[in-house]
Amino acid sequence: MFFHKQELQYKASPAKPDVLQARRMQELLGGQYGEITVAMQYMFQGWNIHVPGKYRDMIFGIGAEEVGHVEMLAVMIAQLLEKAPVEQAEDAISRDPAVAAVIGGMDVQHAIVAGAGARPVDSMGNPWSGSYVTASGNLLADFHANAAAEMQGRVQATRVFHATDDKGVRDLLSFMIARDTMHQNQWLAAAAELQAEGHEELPVPSNFPQRLEDSSVAHQYQNFSDGQQAREGSWASGPAPDGKGQFSYTDGPQDHGVVPLPPPTTPDPRFYGTTGKPNLVEKVVGTVKDAL
Repeated sequence: MFFHKQELQYKASPAKPDVLQARRMQELLGGQYGEITVAMQYMFQGWNIHVPGKYRDMIFGIGAEEVGHVEMLAVMIAQLLEKAPVEQAEDAISRDPAVAAVIGGMDVQHAIVAGAGARPVDSMGNPWSGSYVTASGNLLADFHANAAAEMQGRVQATRVFHATDDKGVRDLLSFMIARDTMHQNQWLAAAAELQAEGHEELPVPSNFPQRLEDSSVAHQYQNFSDGQQAREGSWASGPAPDGKGQFSYTDGPQDHGVVPLPPPTTPDPRFYGTTGKPNLVEKVVGTVKDAL
């Protein structure tokens, strides 16, 4: 069961209406790394775990918090749009030609579709997509994906923070950025704990025998690069992070395959008769191709 409390996790009240800021906030709500994505990502990861325990509890705990963040952003966006004067768009147009190109930064669907409310879309109006969600069933892979999602989300939130001088918006963003800091560290700590407890290890998935990998030409740990400076990185020499191999460097990729042969020229009996001439089906296909 899910419970909804009327109180928000943190206050979400802008100092004044601002249609451009509302559009920016849509990216943090419905963008690829927005709050809808991480909320659904963590929930699906939790639903895919069939064994109870601390990892499942942690995933659901963070996921539930992210659902609350979705609500806070939606409330903030709705208030940014409430009684927003037309003069704002006109002022934005006069100050910035680039902004003028997008109608003063206003998402017209905020007014037309959502009635001055938030929508499950990004800042360009693209609908939120379930394809943003990563829930593989491998906790180590998922925890690293979660940390990356929090990093991307924090990058975007800090950019939006610096794009406004609204004290109310900044107040909410400062709280959410702080929670991004916590969640980054949680996922990285959980990933390290998974490995320390022997549940999973690098390379993921660890239950695939590395003896089945092609190691005849050092494909496992060899770095290919035309850029000479790539050899200077820790990924080009020394022990690999998984502790199971040594990095090596090669100046550019090497050929290990063969030149592909062209398709056989023997007529396909489905389209050619015994005379080698195209049959009726082939003629029809040819006619359609010519028409296209």
